[in-house]
Amino acid sequence: MMSKLKNKVAIVTGASKGIGASIAKHFAKEGAKVVVNYASSREAADSVVKEITDNGGIAISLQGDVSKEADVIRLFEESKKAFGALDILVNNAAFQGYTPIEQVSADTFHQHFNVNVLGAILAIQASLKLFGDKGGNIINISSGASKMPLPAASLYSATKAALDAITISLSKELGAKNIRINSILPGATETEGASSAGVTTGSEYEKMFIANTPLGRRGQPEDIAKVAVFLASDDAAWITGEQISVSGGMYGF
Repeated sequence: MMSKLKNKVAIVTGASKGIGASIAKHFAKEGAKVVVNYASSREAADSVVKEITDNGGIAISLQGDVSKEADVIRLFEESKKAFGALDILVNNAAFQGYTPIEQVSADTFHQHFNVNVLGAILAIQASLKLFGDKGGNIINISSGASKMPLPAASLYSATKAALDAITISLSKELGAKNIRINSILPGATETEGASSAGVTTGSEYEKMFIANTPLGRRGQPEDIAKVAVFLASDDAAWITGEQISVSGGMYGF
């Protein structure tokens, strides 16, 4: 057990799989007490918790759909009952779809924006009540698509651009309260969410992403998690309002 986050309490939304699960595990390894949030995948979330506790860490799983205000309120209330104060919020829960503009509907619009943007705002509002006078740390998991929007992903790209704007705005709004907020912009990362959106091994999407990634591979969830640990730690005490690409160079130009 390492100690960059010793005695810290963290909530990671959408942490039952992929990037969120990896962040939860890395946080716990560094000494944080972690709330593994999930919307529907209880078994997967419990598996993440078991892996953490089997390795000597502290974690619990809590259900909550971040797009629903009542769920978010309950999530943070239950977290407070379990661990007390809050130090770190990671807004990782996301909906990712690839839809040609002709097929975009009001439902798909709201599905993207309610989870990816409203969900982050609701979670941030709830976190402010638990941070207290000591301040806190917010990490938004954005996407390189916010800087280089993808074809057939206008909604997803737009939500991530909105999330980056929120990061910059709130860094100015919350800095005086000793609350830091940053965005991580992953590149093409191999996750269950990406696979369900059509970015599977050997697919044309994967080939396109790898061809445009200078380091010549897709990212792994741990590539993102290690940067999240850095941003959550005192090593990043002078960093706020930033959009940090973790993309193998894809979004570094």
